[in-house]
Amino acid sequence: MSARLNSAAARDIAYLIHPYTNLKAHETDGPLIIASGNGVRVKDEAGNEYIEAMAGLWCASLGFSENRLAEAAYKQMKTLPYYHAFAHKSHDPAIELAERLIQMAPVPMSKVFFQCSGSEANDTVVKLVWYYNNALDRPKKKKIIARTKGYHGVTVASASLTGLPNNHRDFDLPIANILHTECPHYYRFGKPGESEDAFDTRMADSLEQLILREGPETCAAFIAEPVMGAGGVLVPSKGYYRKIQAVLDKYDMLFIADEVICGFGRTGNMWGSQTLGLKPNIMSMAKALTSAYMPLSAVMVDEKIYQALVRQSEKIGVFGHGYTYSGHPVAAAVAVETLKIYEERNIIDHVRRVGPRLQAGLRKFASHPLVGEVRGVGLVGAIELVKDKATKESFDPKSGVGLYLYKRAQAHGLIVRNLVDSIAFTPPLIITEADIDEILARFGKALDETTAWVEGQKLRAVA
Repeated sequence: MSARLNSAAARDIAYLIHPYTNLKAHETDGPLIIASGNGVRVKDEAGNEYIEAMAGLWCASLGFSENRLAEAAYKQMKTLPYYHAFAHKSHDPAIELAERLIQMAPVPMSKVFFQCSGSEANDTVVKLVWYYNNALDRPKKKKIIARTKGYHGVTVASASLTGLPNNHRDFDLPIANILHTECPHYYRFGKPGESEDAFDTRMADSLEQLILREGPETCAAFIAEPVMGAGGVLVPSKGYYRKIQAVLDKYDMLFIADEVICGFGRTGNMWGSQTLGLKPNIMSMAKALTSAYMPLSAVMVDEKIYQALVRQSEKIGVFGHGYTYSGHPVAAAVAVETLKIYEERNIIDHVRRVGPRLQAGLRKFASHPLVGEVRGVGLVGAIELVKDKATKESFDPKSGVGLYLYKRAQAHGLIVRNLVDSIAFTPPLIITEADIDEILARFGKALDETTAWVEGQKLRAVA
């Protein structure tokens, strides 16, 4: 173990398994231990400060020091620290939260079901789709279509929906009845001379051909993040979803909107479905639902799905699905307070004011020799690094260019996330224009240092 690793880091290595981490490298490198947070900044145990330009994991929407959420949790802890929703039991925080979510929905929704994480929410979605079609006496109509590069979680069913190879590799995934259609990333997958509208048409046609090959009687639903997050912050056009919706309607398939990242203001509307023009039957959400201060997720379903659940549970005698912590009162109380803050402080209007500053600032890097594409909407964006701007050739993933840039940004007091060679930005929704400018300045330094490193690597390769 390196001598620089302090006792906390040594204990971390001794006892923890880290998600999305090269476990072997971690044994040598150790962790960055975050000790405190305030606003959009966090500090490590040595006192070094960082702008958290990823809001943790796309989630700390109100930053790292919102006292009202801590107070809401403490008050609820003192009143009713735990209860469940099994067997006709309930409590006020879950009821109020469900009511607020239904009233906020972008399209008419009927009921809410609570879980702890986005992965659990999307696992629940899979089960509901299957249960729904059994209730309608359609036992073959079970296949759910997700997209390549989509991200929907890491539980068995939700990881199967996820369209990223490392989430399947050596986990024996995906499970049966999960399919994947093409990724709607025009920059990467558009054909020479093909317009964006023609590309959208081709994506919809490809989905239809998949349905026809599998058999429409077997295809139950389609799931999509309005903006694809962990796949690289990919923003389809509104025309894409309109054409996809037409295919789903044609074959009587449900539309599932995964709002885990996009929901609660990230894209400049309360829901990504509003920004991108989705009309879902089911919605999953988490992350900014509590500003990540407590683990909580939710699934909303429309009336036709709910009535099918009622009929089937009446037939069986029970709706046999649920979690110990479904609608946990402390998490629900924090979520209610979070939604109140969004409304009282006009967070959506704030995102609409400062979002253009982030998007314009990121796009200023478009001419940089290492940058292939800049994309985003509201307060979510990404810069994709390329080896060759003209041909769009990517770097060999083993070269670690995105990882190097991520580390240089951290050295300059900026936490971003490298999704291979796409660098993502999703700062807390409370961020100011001054902080956005500082993010861009620090990133610019890291990008220039990465360019020099890449050039140096080329020289050494020639030598």
